[in-house]
Amino acid sequence: MLHRLAVFISGSGSNLQSIIDAEKQGDLGATIALILSNKEDAYGLVRAKKAGIPTVVSKCKDYESLDAYGEALIQTLREYAIDVVALAGFLTILPENVIAAYPDAILNIHPALLPKFGGEGFYGIRVHESVLAAKEKESGPTVHLVTEVCDGGRILAQEKVEVKEDDTPETLQARVLEVEHRLYPKTIRAYLRGDL
Repeated sequence: MLHRLAVFISGSGSNLQSIIDAEKQGDLGATIALILSNKEDAYGLVRAKKAGIPTVVSKCKDYESLDAYGEALIQTLREYAIDVVALAGFLTILPENVIAAYPDAILNIHPALLPKFGGEGFYGIRVHESVLAAKEKESGPTVHLVTEVCDGGRILAQEKVEVKEDDTPETLQARVLEVEHRLYPKTIRAYLRGDL
């Protein structure tokens, strides 16, 4: 039986697109059954609609507490019979009750070689700015399991990207993102097959 995957997004959804493409080619080992965004103007929702995938917008600020938001997310995931979640640029820290409800079933991709440059405040362009400020020779994406420790779950895959002398945060981000698009779908598939 194919796993039913939900992808959580906040932005343009370029990693989402790579996951959609992998599913179309039969290279995912899952059916993308839901795209959930915490922003109604996220371009990833347009990508989802083009691919004919159901979408839900759910915002933390619409609930009286993080716990209540988590309960709403769990209910949505159950409605769509989701058994695995991939975070793809989801810029809200997942409530602990969601993580508890889906142990070892939530994956995330982070744009640095964890455990370096991870944790609260390390997201988006900030990660690449920090890598350059630290004069690192290499960076690259990490796919990991999500736990209550931000960016602290078991590492499933990493791929190194050389940091060039003339890199800006933007050029480094673009090169790391290119690798993310290849690494994330491949790692989701391997994890779901029990190969990791």
